[in-house]
Amino acid sequence: MFSLLKGGWLQTALKPALASLLFTALCCGQEAPDSKPTPSETAQSPYASAQILLRHGHYDEAISQLQTLTAAKPAPKGLSHELGAAYYQKGDYLKAIESLKAAQAENPDDRESTQLLGLSYYLSGHPADAVPYLEKVQAWFPRANVDASYILGVCYIQAKDYDHARKAFATMYNVTPDSAAAYMFTARMLLRQEFDPVAEDYGKKAVALDPNLPLAHYLLGELYLYKSRIPEAVAEFQKELTINPGHAATYYKLGDANSRLQNWDEAERLLQRSIWLDATSTGPYILMGKVLLKKGEAELAVRALQRAETMDPANAMPHQLLGQAYRELGQAEDAERELRMANQANSSQELQNTNPPDTK
Repeated sequence: MFSLLKGGWLQTALKPALASLLFTALCCGQEAPDSKPTPSETAQSPYASAQILLRHGHYDEAISQLQTLTAAKPAPKGLSHELGAAYYQKGDYLKAIESLKAAQAENPDDRESTQLLGLSYYLSGHPADAVPYLEKVQAWFPRANVDASYILGVCYIQAKDYDHARKAFATMYNVTPDSAAAYMFTARMLLRQEFDPVAEDYGKKAVALDPNLPLAHYLLGELYLYKSRIPEAVAEFQKELTINPGHAATYYKLGDANSRLQNWDEAERLLQRSIWLDATSTGPYILMGKVLLKKGEAELAVRALQRAETMDPANAMPHQLLGQAYRELGQAEDAERELRMANQANSSQELQNTNPPDTK
């Protein structure tokens, strides 16, 4: 579960979503990508026609139409801006940068180009170059533009400017930059970007500033659990429960830590508490099934794993563990079915990782 917080997943899943989300925030709503503009829509000015094509998802056609205007003498005002926005929406960030820089040279007060230029640098893997443009955006919209604050903070992290990252996240969450909450938010973001040692320092700073800050000890516990520093993880999760006794995820993580110490009875007790508090999370049911199998209670394991399977049928782990449980119960046909489903789920996940969905 913790691996979902790491940078690799974030870069794969978040970048296309951010690109789409942020452009939508700048422009009007988009229509279905496979729809075609009507004749009445296209019978307008060249810019309007290209913008309609973009809204319909026909990026190459729109860009081609805009490029034909470059031959005009003089070129229409704002053409670099339109081309940059089109390339950005298509996801061709390097070409977007080229056009948007030209747009900035033509009109330094072009705020949309400034924001898109910063985002293009970030999304093309040049966070340090993105910073000055995104700083301007944050100055213009200090509270409204949460997405720009987040990306600016990530850029600071990647540039190892952690203090400015903390200030960006403080702005994003509307807390003071020197507060325990600001350090905790930054620690979480550092953890997602795989800056684990700095995340630990910032988590410790948050706890030092406010030992009773909810979720600060939980964050440190997650980090220690991921690093297999189990005794330290247990200590932090126990501190979190003292502060936040109704937090289901802490019971789950503490149960996980105890399972790694092979404290099966204690792990079962903690996982049951997590499930009683929150029956909507798959993780505790899966881990409960694993713990019950270790205790030799295959029938009870089947019940927990069937619940997890119902909640998340595409997850291979419940199928895998169910296959093991059915084998222990002598139900060979059921075991074979579940193991086959586990293999199918794994293959499907590998295919998705190889061919991520087109988000354009």
